Amino acid sequence: MNAIEIDGESLTFERVLSVAYGGPGAPRVELTSDAKAKVERSAAAVDTLLERGEVAYGITTGFGAFKDKIISREQVEELQRNIVLSHSVGVGDAFDTPTVRAIMLIRANTLARGFSGIRLETLELILECLNRGVHPVIPEKGSLGASGDLAPLAHFACVLIGEGKAEFRGDVMPGAEALTAAGLHPVTLKAKEGLALTNGTTVMTAVGLLETARAIRLADLADTAGSLSLEALNGTVSAFDDRIHTLRPHPRQIDTARNLRGILEGSEFVRSFDPTNVQDAYTLRCMPQVHGACRDAVAYAEWLINIELNSVTDNPLIFVMDEMENPPSDAGASELGTANIEVISGGNFHGEPLALAFDYLTIALAELGNISERRIMRLTDEASNAHVLPAFLTEKGGLNSGFMIVQYTAAALCTENKVLAHPASVDTIPSSANVEDHVSMGATAALKLRQVVDNLQTILSLELFCAAQGIEFRKRAIGEAKRLGRGTAPIFEAIRASVPFIERDEYLKDHIDTVVSIAEGFVNNR
Repeated sequence: MNAIEIDGESLTFERVLSVAYGGPGAPRVELTSDAKAKVERSAAAVDTLLERGEVAYGITTGFGAFKDKIISREQVEELQRNIVLSHSVGVGDAFDTPTVRAIMLIRANTLARGFSGIRLETLELILECLNRGVHPVIPEKGSLGASGDLAPLAHFACVLIGEGKAEFRGDVMPGAEALTAAGLHPVTLKAKEGLALTNGTTVMTAVGLLETARAIRLADLADTAGSLSLEALNGTVSAFDDRIHTLRPHPRQIDTARNLRGILEGSEFVRSFDPTNVQDAYTLRCMPQVHGACRDAVAYAEWLINIELNSVTDNPLIFVMDEMENPPSDAGASELGTANIEVISGGNFHGEPLALAFDYLTIALAELGNISERRIMRLTDEASNAHVLPAFLTEKGGLNSGFMIVQYTAAALCTENKVLAHPASVDTIPSSANVEDHVSMGATAALKLRQVVDNLQTILSLELFCAAQGIEFRKRAIGEAKRLGRGTAPIFEAIRASVPFIERDEYLKDHIDTVVSIAEGFVNNR
């Protein structure tokens, strides 16, 4: 993909991923001609309002609690510069480059709808920064999720005016220097532009999108890890029979059962009917029900983000109702003299839809970690696995601790996830002298989601590490020539190519890191 065009209405999940993770080969981003015309018309409407001397929030007034402070026409540029500088109060670690690139693209797409009053010159500078690799340094923390992501977006906007800091070709430098190095020049913000750049749900959307993309793949990894554990534990596939799941027709439960049957197809490590052992423990038997329910949360987040990508989320919004039946979209300020221009204040910046979705997804992913850790427990607890596997997956227990503490680490990460699963969206702290008296905490929900995704990836990797060790013991019991399932064999072979069977206690951290890397490759294999 050499280039993509944005118009504020057709940005997709996959296009954001291609720009965020594309590196030097990322597609160039451009505006459609129709979007350019809409942006110019909206900017012209702002100029017309100034010429008329009308009072409009954020254009000729202050912001937030200063909404009643009238700003003279001579001070509108200073007003817009001031909002960017004064709001640049983010703290904490800086966002990674893919997240910053996603933020830049999503913000540009929102502004391309032509309801925000930004000038074409300013919008095209955002795209040129993106295309040339000028990445603003944006701290992770400081957003309440209403009025959108003010603090982090201010750091993004700072670079456009030659302030703040940016990364360019691996070096962090002052924003003005980064622009110069890329052959670009800062802009002087005009009326409404500072507010348009800083107001909206862009940061939480970007973080949530990247983590939802990882969650989609982690759900697949959970099915694979669970299947390898089932083989190591001599489990049965009978609970995945399609007839069971069509009687409780939750779509993603049915999908998960089908996926598990496919992963385990051809496996000679699963048991056939055994009248003395007719069913498995819940962590194996109920994977379709649990994993499927978690996939529901993933699907909801994906659905919601796809809406948010092409939404206008700043405030106020500018509507132009021309007296002509078919008004030209490229009308300049002089041609809008008789137009009915409305500046309407609303609340599209409020992140509540995203906050709730991210909290829901965080809870679901914590559950995927919980059930995975319980399978690790079963792999390492000889009593729980009915002596199919030796205690802690080692032959000389006592002298060797084997995989005992691997389960501890998984349990510690699960506990952390349970703390992080407390919903951010049920909290609110009034701000701006109680004018902004209910906030979403959407950015907090997105950041918590990111940590839980990281932890889940590690937990599933630990399960794979343990299950692969268990498979070696099963091979000794039933024969080396026995086949694993169609979907488990490749990941078992990938692990075994880099991680040996652990004969006796040794330094395990490097092996764990290797399995995490293998799992990450699985997750990021787009």
